[in-house]
This record gives sequence, structure tokens and C-alpha cells, in this order.
Amino acid sequence: MTESTKGLLEFLQLSPTCFHAVETIEGYLRENGYKPLQESQPWELEAGGKYYVTRNRSSILSFRIPSKNFTGFQIVASHCDSPTFKIKENPEKDVKKAYIQLNTEKYGGMIFTSWMDRPLSVAGRVMIREAEGKITSRLIQISRDMVLIPNVAIHMNRQVNDGYRFDAQIDMLPLYGDGDAAGKFQEEIAKAADTEPENILGSDLFLYNRAKGTVWGAQGEYLSGPRLDNLECAYTSLMAYLQADKSDSVPVYAVFDNEEVGSGTKQGADSTFLFDVLRRICLAVGKGEEDYYTALASSFMVSADNAHAVHPNHPEYSDPTNLVFMNKGIVVKFNANQKYTTDAVSAAVFKEICRKAGIPYQTFANRSNMAGGSTLGNISNSHVSLNTVDIGLAQLSMHSCYETAGTLDIDYMIQALTAFYGSTIQADGDGIYSIQ
Repeated sequence: MTESTKGLLEFLQLSPTCFHAVETIEGYLRENGYKPLQESQPWELEAGGKYYVTRNRSSILSFRIPSKNFTGFQIVASHCDSPTFKIKENPEKDVKKAYIQLNTEKYGGMIFTSWMDRPLSVAGRVMIREAEGKITSRLIQISRDMVLIPNVAIHMNRQVNDGYRFDAQIDMLPLYGDGDAAGKFQEEIAKAADTEPENILGSDLFLYNRAKGTVWGAQGEYLSGPRLDNLECAYTSLMAYLQADKSDSVPVYAVFDNEEVGSGTKQGADSTFLFDVLRRICLAVGKGEEDYYTALASSFMVSADNAHAVHPNHPEYSDPTNLVFMNKGIVVKFNANQKYTTDAVSAAVFKEICRKAGIPYQTFANRSNMAGGSTLGNISNSHVSLNTVDIGLAQLSMHSCYETAGTLDIDYMIQALTAFYGSTIQADGDGIYSIQ
């Protein structure tokens, strides 16, 4: 097992929710000398300085200042949220005085059956009254098998293998305990947060899969684990960002929340977060508004979110001439209706960077008669307009509770994005670009 594979498995284990992922990323940045900034405070940036800022504690942007005369921004953006179940307010639900369920609602689009009959637990954040007039956030992670969503026996549901339609409010509620568990959930959450139940003023709590990631296959060529979409891209882009050589551009590492539900939040890619940070960088180093727009013209963004590998049981679901496979390199994603933002310009620039770095790449397109997903590239571009390519790594079982990818691709992505961060892309004219 390679060091990067071990690192990814550890990253998955430390990141049961978007809040934990951001805290884990923040730990890497601090260890490498990055200083925290606050959106609520003035920024004083120095040439050679390394910084990061969070929003909602579930999105994070980091950057380095190479010099005050930088030419543009080199951005890699991914997301840290994954489909799951969010625990509602007043969550305990009594069933016949014999069971206590937790009332949940689905977050994003997931494969329901992958969540059933497996031990799950709860993680997230709680807002706590610490003193009169002071409220703080604390992360919690219940580190035990806590709940389970039981299937109905086939004897009682003969249609389960014939296209049964699962109801999120009925079929997908997790079992927490017997009748004696009434009132215990809030107490357990308070204990995990080291406070009293009456001091919890709010919470964002989610179910998470307790199973650890694993490497498997005839030659250890596959890796499976929870939340690979899209923590694999968040991790590999972080490793590339931390080890990349200096260039004349400002390298920016961006991880957004809420991609799985449309990004339309204050901390999502459809917010002003990226625009605000890039604009404040320019202002803090003495650049004017004209300098900001000039820098954007010579900037480039990689939108990194995993892609669908050809399925071994159903290769017919893939486009006939754009087949992508695990362990065959970076996936460059295209869509005529702009679900992916890749165009001829951004594809050419990224392919050239991969070629120079010796990294294999593949191209993906959906079947023309099958609707695909989307990601944050075009959403972010509506606020910060710059050349952007959508890429990812090939995987199976996307939006399952336990997903699969290729072990070789982890290093391919790190190497490709390291080369990207170490490059300077200059706009010599509209449609004319040089890469240094």
C-alpha cells in the first residue's frame, strides 16, 4: 500500500462530516505553516505568506502569496459534503412503545439500499451556550455502532428485488433503541459535546458509515470506503497544493460545502466565498480593481469531482467512445449542456499540463440519452469568471454508502495537480495562452 493510499484512508476516517473534513484540512495546513484569517477582521498579507480562511466551518480556502506582482490565480476546487441522512429536530420517534427511531431526512441523492443493514453512527456539530451571551460550535463524533436501518424481510416485502420504491420517511429511519431509550439521544449527544442537554441550542447532525476504507483486488488495485465522492479529490488536491513548486501565480486550494444539494448556500460554490477571497487578496497587497480583472484573465480553475467508471456489469450505461476506467488516469469531463464547464480551451490547457508531467488522462461524456450529474465548476464560474476544466477520478458506486476507486489514480491526481499548481498560465490574448 502506498503512502498516498494510507493517507487517503486516514483522511476518510477522520472526516465523517464536512465539518470534520474542514477541521482535518485545517490541521494539515497548520502543520505546514499556514496562518488562519477571519472574514470578520482586516487582512494583512505579506509576500511569501501562507494563509487560509473558513466559512461556516464547512468550507475552506487557502492560498499563498508568491509576490505582490503575481500574474493570476491557480485554483483547484472540490467539495467535502457527501449524500447522507440529516437528523431532524426533535428526532426521537416512538414505535409501539417498543422501539425508538431517529427521524431523519435525506441530504443529497444516495443509493438507499447501501445504507441498510450496516452499523451507522452520528457525527456533526452542536452549538452550545457556554456563558451568558456566548455561543460556540463543537464537533462531535459518536465512535461506536449507534444505529441501524433494518430491511424488511423478503417474506414481508416480496417486491424488494423487483423495483421496490423506498420511502425516505418510512423505510429509511434508523433504529436507535428499545422503548427504554426514550430521551437518551439528546443526553448522548450532550455527553459527546461535554455539556448538558439544556445548553445545546442547535445542531447539524448526520448519520455516517462506521466501516473503514480498505484496499482489495487481485493485486490491491482497488480501494473502497465511505465518502470517496468527493473526499478523494479534496485529499489529493491538498497533497498537491502542499508540495507544489512556487510559480508566478497565487495557488488557491478551495473546498466547498453543499455541492450535493446544489451549492446555493453562503458556504457553497454558488456563494460569494471565492470571489470575496480573491478580491480581498488583491486589495490586501495593494492591487486595484483593474488589477483584479487583469489577474482573472490569466487565471485558471480545476473543478475536481469524481467521475463514473465503466461498470463491469453494465458497460452499456457508458458513452460508446468516451469510456473511462479506474487506474487509467485523470478523467476530463465534457457536457454540451454545461453540466461540466470543460471547453476546448480549458481541456487543451489541462491536457498539456498532464502531457508535460507524464500523467495519463481519459475523457468522459454521458450517453446522449441518459441524464448525468453536475458539479461546482459552472456554478462557481457564475461568480468568478475564468477558464475552468472539470476533472475527476474514475469510481464505481457513486453516491453509495461505500464507494470504490483505483489505487493508482490517487498518485496520478496528486502528480497532475502538483504540476498544475507549479505552472503559470498567461493569457496572451483571447484564445491564446502560454504555460510556463
